Amino acid sequence: MSLALEWAASHTTVATDPKTTARSAADLQAEVGETITEGGIGAVRAMELFDEVLLPATRSSEDPMNLAYIPAAPTRAAVAFDTAVSAANVFGGIWENGAGAIFAENQVLRWLADLLGWPADSAGVFVAGGTSGNLSALATARDHALRTRGRRPDRGWALACASTAHSSVSSAARLLDMDVVTVPVDDQGHLTGGALEHELAADERICAVVVSGGTTNAGIVDDIASVVETAHRHGAWVHVDGAYGGAALAAPSVRERFAGIERADSFIVDPHKWLFAPYDCCALLYRDPRPAAAAHSQHAAYLDAIDRGESNPADLAAHLSRRTRGLPLWYSLATHGTAAYTAAIERCLSSCRTVARAIEEAEHLELLAAPELSVVVFRRPGWTPADYRRWSQRLAKDGTLLCVPTAFRGEVALRLAFVNPSTDPQAVIEVLRTTMLEADGS
Repeated sequence: MSLALEWAASHTTVATDPKTTARSAADLQAEVGETITEGGIGAVRAMELFDEVLLPATRSSEDPMNLAYIPAAPTRAAVAFDTAVSAANVFGGIWENGAGAIFAENQVLRWLADLLGWPADSAGVFVAGGTSGNLSALATARDHALRTRGRRPDRGWALACASTAHSSVSSAARLLDMDVVTVPVDDQGHLTGGALEHELAADERICAVVVSGGTTNAGIVDDIASVVETAHRHGAWVHVDGAYGGAALAAPSVRERFAGIERADSFIVDPHKWLFAPYDCCALLYRDPRPAAAAHSQHAAYLDAIDRGESNPADLAAHLSRRTRGLPLWYSLATHGTAAYTAAIERCLSSCRTVARAIEEAEHLELLAAPELSVVVFRRPGWTPADYRRWSQRLAKDGTLLCVPTAFRGEVALRLAFVNPSTDPQAVIEVLRTTMLEADGS
């Protein structure tokens, strides 16, 4: 036990690097061998293997030069407190077991609800990730539609979203036996109420609309206000997937992009993406939590004694057992204050704009879209898909920069996601200048 605690304490502030160090299972098996044995291998050997072999075979998510996918940059306070949460071992499903911890989580959820402009009786819960949050919110929407409309459509339920919606939306639809109606986006990639109008008028099956509060691929925020107005006029639930971009609600410089979100029905944001919390953590909120409670509350003989008058997280999502995963974010917010969070998010936005300007001014690079939040999408004219892959892999193996190819408007491109306030934009610009001047990615 002491070995594990000492390791955790020493690594709370350890430096990271952006190398890609994944190894094959066969390679790891050869070096690690069998660790689950009848007699055990002992704490010293287990920790040695973890520290010297297993952990080095993972990729750092929090390094300032990790700009691939949507990385994570948890505060040291949040990382340290995650150990405390594990040690406390609180059951966070019902108030009776986890009252104090749930109370603290609810203060964070209230802060988020205030950023949304939602009423005092709105409520939410922390779940594992955006996929879980989207699934629970859409299950609520489907159940609410059945209760309000009184019947299931002959051809079943459907949800509407843009083609740029996160993959978890279509995954949730499959699990919920809902069809997906894809709505065309405008020239800038936004889902709008005007485009949605035709689909809603023509298809009674659509009971929910998913709008993006910052697409993962390009950081695009849909036209939330017009979507909400159109969807509500047709009796459809509006869910905002802000898994990545929802954190920008705390940034005054881009807050206007989220106009209309105060009238949405549900919302998610992943604090492990851009609110500086460790994995895993998704905040799921409902403007009116009653439909969620109707959809998700579990009832059984041994659950009859639960006080339904208090906040029971198990009532608001597809789960019962849960750890109080919102506490590391609570501790970090309580420690640093919300103003520090606003400043950190604004710093990421500023870094993104600085790099985007440099790309736009570079003769050998092409900016594909002006960034709306903190994602830059660009290309190197003349490069083939193989060139992009070769360049990306070389920098990853050298530990210089993590940036992976993507697809944008039908062509191969590169994207940089700025969610770490420690990222130096000038260092990123220098890497792009010195490594992409060649005619190919060699």
